[in-house]
Amino acid sequence: MTLATWITFFLACWAISLSPGPGAIASMTAGLNQGFRRGYFTVLGLVLGIWTQMIVVVIGLGAVIKTSETAFTTMKYLGAAYLVWVGLSQWRAGDRPLVASADAPVLTRRQLVVRGWAINATNPKGTVFMLAVVPNFIDLAQPLLPQYLIIMMSLSFTDLVVMAGYVALAAKVLGALNQPHHVRVMNRCFGGLFVVAGTLLAAFRRAA
Repeated sequence: MTLATWITFFLACWAISLSPGPGAIASMTAGLNQGFRRGYFTVLGLVLGIWTQMIVVVIGLGAVIKTSETAFTTMKYLGAAYLVWVGLSQWRAGDRPLVASADAPVLTRRQLVVRGWAINATNPKGTVFMLAVVPNFIDLAQPLLPQYLIIMMSLSFTDLVVMAGYVALAAKVLGALNQPHHVRVMNRCFGGLFVVAGTLLAAFRRAA
């Protein structure tokens, strides 16, 4: 991979990370309810999900997901169901106080990592995207593993930075959301966004 090729891909990574999606919703929800320091663990999980997607593509399972209607549909509905479940859980949180300063957090750091990982790892749109985009930046005449690592690290870096921004943005409004009805409204807004994201994923169809 030449430097010019990498710069082009790196710029694309920023565009990908900045585009709204389940990862951004998860990051803002974590920042809102957990504060920045704890909420950032969701971002680590999102990056692990990217690594999982990349590994799936590299070892060839991505092609199976793309070409097999059964595999694609199964993964699609699994991801959609998970997003809807997260959304309903957030909605049912009601006016539960913000837990950034609570002694007993609603979600542990491990749970936040797992949630972030599951949101990215179970999204077949990510697999289809990588299968469509990544080959354009791969030089088949050069060793493949270093190129895949560069791509994975570039995606990870931009996601770590951009999603940190989403977490921080949401965490900044914690001080203003000190009334139960504020918390209830925000939990339902983010819960609704997760449900919408899950519904859109369920309706997603591969390009012919």
